[in-house]
Amino acid sequence: MGWWVYVIECESGVYYTGVTNDLEARFRKHAEGRGAKFFRLHKPLRIAAARTCESKSEALKLEAALKRLDREAKARWITENTYPSKAPG
Repeated sequence: MGWWVYVIECESGVYYTGVTNDLEARFRKHAEGRGAKFFRLHKPLRIAAARTCESKSEALKLEAALKRLDREAKARWITENTYPSKAPG
């Protein structure tokens, strides 16, 4: 099982970026209000984008880079990595 970097779109219009090795299970936890305090205030709508990575280290580096992007640049990344998407390769 690989690692995923994902972006969740919330009802409030904000995006949440995270890393996991089980994307569907992680989203279920977020939807139930578990796993991140952020989702107690911002109800998740959907996984807007996701990309697989070779390692946890690579995923964490990509997550950090995404968190530094402004909203417009993050929106472009989401468009390029819309979920569900095919794994690279």
